[in-house]
Amino acid sequence: MEIFLNGLRQALALIMSLDPSLIEIVRLSLAISGLALVISALLGLPAGLFLGLKDFPGKRMVVALVYTGMGLPPVVVGLTIYLLLSRQGPLGDLGWLFTSRAMIVTQTILALPLIIGFTMTAIAAIPSALIMQLRSLGATRRQVVLTLLYEARSGVLAALVAGFGAIISEVGSVLIVGGNIEHKTRVLTTAIVLETRKGNFSLAIALGIILLTITFSANWLLLHLQGHLDPRQQ
Repeated sequence: MEIFLNGLRQALALIMSLDPSLIEIVRLSLAISGLALVISALLGLPAGLFLGLKDFPGKRMVVALVYTGMGLPPVVVGLTIYLLLSRQGPLGDLGWLFTSRAMIVTQTILALPLIIGFTMTAIAAIPSALIMQLRSLGATRRQVVLTLLYEARSGVLAALVAGFGAIISEVGSVLIVGGNIEHKTRVLTTAIVLETRKGNFSLAIALGIILLTITFSANWLLLHLQGHLDPRQQ
């Protein structure tokens, strides 16, 4: 218990002092996960919208694959990306292994099924009568899409927060493809593993507190926005 309390006191001191090493790790973590989330959203929101609205042959199989992807083991994703980007792999010429690009690709793959799945469910819950009403009023396809996304805003926000929470807290896959290289690919989760192994518990605890703060803030923001966007929650 004493080692935890001492580590906690030192961790808080590190955070309050705005230790440069902490700031660098946090900045890199947010940059990598933030970019991965943007890419996932650009791909996942249209895909979720399409799956939520359209019926086509093989849709059940596609939906099953999406749900499977939502529970995809991150370490398996990391291993697959590693093999693809290794020197002997088909994408080895890119030279992305042990770079932030490999981490972004990995995190995008992890977040994408979550965003597609949550968005698809939210869109499918919208009454079909609304779509028919919009079309009868002469709404363009773009107007219909924007209206549906607005109606499903709580689900879309949940999709984005779920995706961000999954990738910002992931360790196994980013450790495999990123290598935990200082100043380049060392993020919050991989740094926690490293500092714990080194016995530097104060820094590990400080990083853990920051990671928890980020994930809590993301979920608090979700609840706050949902409360403002949905009158029933006010």
